This record gives sequence, structure tokens and C-alpha cells, in this order.
Amino acid sequence: MKNNKIVIYIGLLVVGLLLGWLLFGGSSKIETDHNHDAITETNQMWTCSMHPQIMQPEPGDCPICGMDLIPAVSGSDGLLADQFKLTENAMALANIQTTLVGKGNVDGATLKLSGKIAENEESNAVQVSYFLGRLERLNISFTGEKVSKGQLLATIYSPELYAAQQELITAASLKETQPALYKAVRNKLKLWKLSESQINQIEETGKVKENFPVYATVSGTVSEKLVEQGDYVKQGQPLLKIANLNTVWANFDVYENQIDYFKIGQEVVVTTNAYDNKEFKGKVDFINPVLNTKTRTVTLRVVLNNEKGLFKPGMFVTAKIDGVKNENKEVLTIPSSAILWTGERSVVYLKSNPDQPIFQMQEVVLGNQVGDEYEVLEGLFSGNEIVTNGTFTVDAAAQLQGKKSMMNKEGGKVMTGHEGHTGNTNTTSSAKDNQSTINERVEVSNSFREQLKKVYEDYINLKDDLVQENSSTASVASKSLLNNLSKVDMKLLEGDAHTQWMSLEKELKSSATAISKTSDIKEQRDHFKHLSSQLIKTVQLFGVNEKVFVEFCPMADNNKGAYWLSKEEKVINPYFGKAMLTCGKVEQVIE
Repeated sequence: MKNNKIVIYIGLLVVGLLLGWLLFGGSSKIETDHNHDAITETNQMWTCSMHPQIMQPEPGDCPICGMDLIPAVSGSDGLLADQFKLTENAMALANIQTTLVGKGNVDGATLKLSGKIAENEESNAVQVSYFLGRLERLNISFTGEKVSKGQLLATIYSPELYAAQQELITAASLKETQPALYKAVRNKLKLWKLSESQINQIEETGKVKENFPVYATVSGTVSEKLVEQGDYVKQGQPLLKIANLNTVWANFDVYENQIDYFKIGQEVVVTTNAYDNKEFKGKVDFINPVLNTKTRTVTLRVVLNNEKGLFKPGMFVTAKIDGVKNENKEVLTIPSSAILWTGERSVVYLKSNPDQPIFQMQEVVLGNQVGDEYEVLEGLFSGNEIVTNGTFTVDAAAQLQGKKSMMNKEGGKVMTGHEGHTGNTNTTSSAKDNQSTINERVEVSNSFREQLKKVYEDYINLKDDLVQENSSTASVASKSLLNNLSKVDMKLLEGDAHTQWMSLEKELKSSATAISKTSDIKEQRDHFKHLSSQLIKTVQLFGVNEKVFVEFCPMADNNKGAYWLSKEEKVINPYFGKAMLTCGKVEQVIE
């Protein structure tokens, strides 16, 4: 009996152990899986939707704006959605350089302004006719002629003045009996600016003058002829504009966020390309209280001594103001070479990983320009590493990989310059579906580069024609470009290079054709912007066996900004011609 109980107890124990294993034996595996998931979760990075440069290993608040952090999405390559990577070879070829952002002090820096010489309106005069008549003789031959006060400018025959002289002769004989009439006739002639001696001469001789002289009331330079010899003129009608150029105005545009830097009487150093190594000092004479709502600027005026006649109205000048002060002593500043402008947006490229060439676009809000640097109000913080040389190449790589870029705010779409003009976009899930990246120069034969160089030479001729505002020769240059473009042998290319060239050739041909079919210089310049965009990508990708300068004007295309290629470092703007010939700067040098 006792043995039977022992057997029963042992059986129950075995059954209990078996049930326990069945019920709880998988817990260790579950716990292991849970621990694995926990480890996986710790690899999740968190970012801010407004400040994507923020990367935290755990959720929380953005240290900049305080918003809740969101999970950062990464691709199969381990990069975040807006990040892209360049090769070390590409970094070296494009001479891409980066700089750490740090707090700088703008107090005591030099601020530069651009402006234009204008006539001193306070010293100008308008020579008018004081009586109605016919201009018998005009002694001024041309605009720019110098005149002296009291010089004979013209003679006028006036029927009214002829009759008034006869009235004077008659009234003179009655001055004893009708003194009031005599006095009224003399005053009438004085109102017509006849001198006492002229009136007395008419009265004494009893002879009527047919033609009366017009004398200069001021000394200066004739800036405009408003009449021609033989014209009939009315009383008070302007005959000539006379400018006194012993002093001139230098008018400068000051952005609204720079106004606090200036005050009346502040000393300014002015330079001009006309006289190298010469500096001219002047003082701020006037700051316009009314803001130009189109340009968001006010006019700052400096009076310059011009007794030697060095300054000519219309001449471009530059002002340097030393010792500008900012109440915020410490501000973030970045070099202008790091910034790309497109309309109201300003963007830079962050180097996301200090140890690898991984980049992403970042929008910034800029403040004042001080020298060659800009204050950063939003978008960056101290310690960020940004691209300061080769920015345009990095942006091109971002565009081709479908990432956020200067012209592609949302990312995921590859938009060519011409497509941006017409409104068509090419949506891809990956940039590799259509184009490979511009990470490094594609190896092609020297023969292909020489053929491409002929297209580039035609482009330079076209650019020069637009500088000279010659629409007819610009049309001829675009046709030559199309001809040489058709001669480029695609059989010299293989693989991805062949695919990329076909896409670029299509856009180049479309823009050049549009230029050749219009004689309107504004339309030609609009299409030239898109032609330049595509040719810049082409030269970056294949090269043309010579150094090429990529230049940029932020005011072109209605202040949206536009690029062009040049053989020389000197900026000669094709988008404005003589109006703003030197507006712009070199953004990149393609070796």
C-alpha cells in the first residue's frame, strides 16, 4: 500500500513538471524575443519635422522649437529619407569643402552696398521760357555742353512781347498824365523777366525788338534738351535741364533688416571699377523714410564731391561702411558661398555624419549680410557642419537622387530645369530609375569631350550675345549650338553615361530650339536659364577639357535667381545686360 502511494506521488510530480513546461517553457524564448526587440527599438532615431538636423536616440522634445520628436525614417542603405551619400572621389573632383558653424561677432565688421551715381537734384535747374513765342535760335548744340550763368542760350520771337513793347512806348508818352498805366506796363515786362536796363532801352530809343534773348540763370552741364530750334513754346515751358555736377549723389539700396546700421552723417568709403585702388569719402546725407515694397529696400544717399568730374551719372559704385554694430553681440554667421537661393527660400547642405560624406538639405532664414557672410536667424545651430565650397555640385547630386534640393522642396521627384519651366515633373521612387547620380565625373573618351566642347563654345557665344542684348545674333548662336549638338556621337558612350546623355541632350535641344525661334530678348533669357541649368549638369558629369566657372545672380528670373556658365571668373551678367552688368558671383569652379 505504501509503495502504491509513492508511485502515485511520483506520477503526479512528473505530470506537474510536464504541465509546467508546457505552460511556461516558451517564456524564455518570448523574453529573448522581447529583449531583441528592445535592442532593435534602441536603434531607432528620433528627429524633428521642423528641424531635421536634430537626431536623438529616444523620443522627446526638439531642443530648438520644443515640438515632439518623430521616428526618423531610414532607407535600405541605412540613410535617412532626406540624406544622400557622395563618394570620396566625387568630393575630391568637385573640391567640396565643409566648415563648422560657430558663433561670430559682427560688431566692427565691414558692410558692403551696391549703388549708382545720380545727379544732385538740389543743384539742378530747369531753364524755362517766360513768354510765348517761336524759338528763332537755339545756341545749345548737344546734351553734355557746359554753360555759364548769364550765357545766351536762345532767342525767341514773341507777338505778345512785341505788342507789350509798343504799349510801353505809348505809355511812356503819357506817364505824366497816366502814371498808373505807365507803371503797369513796365511791371508786365518785368514779369516776363526783362531787366530794368532792357525796358529803359526800349523806352529811350522808341524802337521795338523782334527777338528777345534767353540767358542762363545757373552754371552747369546741359543734361537734357527739351526743345529744338523752330519750336513754338508756351509761357513757362521748360527749354533745357542744367545739372551742376560739382557734387553728385550716390544712391544705395539698403535692405530693411540693415536699416538700423545707418544714421545721417555716417562716413562712407565709395569705390568704383572706373578708378581702381581709389577711394572716395562721403557722408550719409539722407535715408528714405519710405520702403520700396517690391525690393524691400530703402534708398540711402551719400553726397560726393565731384569738382574734378570723375563721377558720371549712371556709374556703378560700391560703398563700404566700417564698424557696423549689432545689438545681438553673438550671432551665427555662415559664408555666402554656402548658400543657394531660390525665390524666397535659402538653403544650405548639412554634413550629417562627421566621419562620412553624408549630406542633406536644410532651409535657413538669413539676416543681415556683413562682408562675405550672412547672419543665420533660423535653421542652424552652433556645431553644424555645412558645405561651403562645391555647394552647387552637392545640390545637383541631391536632385538626381530624388532628395530634397534647392529646386525640389519635397524630394522624391527629379525635376529638370526645362520641366520646371513648363510645369511637368517626372516622379520616381528612386533616382536610379531614370538617372544615375552626379557623384563623380563619368569616364568618357576625349573625342566625346571635344565634341561637347563645341556645344559649350556655342553656348558662350550665346551668353555673350545676351550680355550685348543682341537677340538676332543670339538666335544664330542657338542654331549653331543645335547643329553641333546633333553631331555629338552617342556611340562613344556606354551604359549609364549613354542614358544620362540622352536625357540631358533632350533638355538642351528643347531650350536651344526655343531660343532660336524667338527674337524677344526676354523670352530668350528665360529659355537660356533652363539651357544653363542642363549644361551645368552636363559639364559637371562629362567635362569639356577646360576650367569652367558657374556663376549666379540672385536677382535674375524675378528675384528667384539663375545660373550660367562662363570661361572667366569676372562676372558679366547675361540676364540684365548693361542694366546690371556685374550683378552676381562665382558659385563653383569646375576643373
